[in-house]
Amino acid sequence: MAIKYHDGDLPDGLKLGNIIAVDTEAMGLELHRDQLCVVQLSDGSGDEHVVKLNRQTFDCPNLKKLMSAPDILKIFHFARFDVAMMKKWLGIECAPIFCTKIASKLVRTYTDRHGLKDVTRELVGADMSKAQQSSDWGADELSDAQLAYAASDVLYLHEIREKLIVMLEREGRMELAQACFDFLPKRAELDLAGWPETDIFAHS
Repeated sequence: MAIKYHDGDLPDGLKLGNIIAVDTEAMGLELHRDQLCVVQLSDGSGDEHVVKLNRQTFDCPNLKKLMSAPDILKIFHFARFDVAMMKKWLGIECAPIFCTKIASKLVRTYTDRHGLKDVTRELVGADMSKAQQSSDWGADELSDAQLAYAASDVLYLHEIREKLIVMLEREGRMELAQACFDFLPKRAELDLAGWPETDIFAHS
């Protein structure tokens, strides 16, 4: 695994293929309060790219173009948060999407453990450390431990997606999963507009 650090934006001309794994790190989990700090990506080949954003300008045209490209599939785990963060702070709509957390909930109905660490352990056989999850991602310099953590969050997503697709097709739930993925940008809009935990389909 080679971790490639980028200050502010991805370099010009970088090609990552038509399926990329993506994750984000922020100052916290409150969309309106906590700024987006880092976006990490992987093309599945073993190299991970970690972009530390300029939080004064969020000027990152290459990253924005990649994240909004309609012909590039973005794999997330809990895409709802990442997509909302990028819409809020980068001003883009991120699509198309495959969310491994949604897929896990649709097919791994024998468990209530759908966090990335648990999904990775079962489907890939790898253990992940989450020790840096709550660290200061707004620091002027990211530590080696933070970079390693950020990279690990996208390292296995391609393989996890392939395993989950097999399970979704086996259980006849691929079409349902795709409908959920397609709705995610609108779910992010609802979060940003003030309906974060409201079930708009509920009777009450």
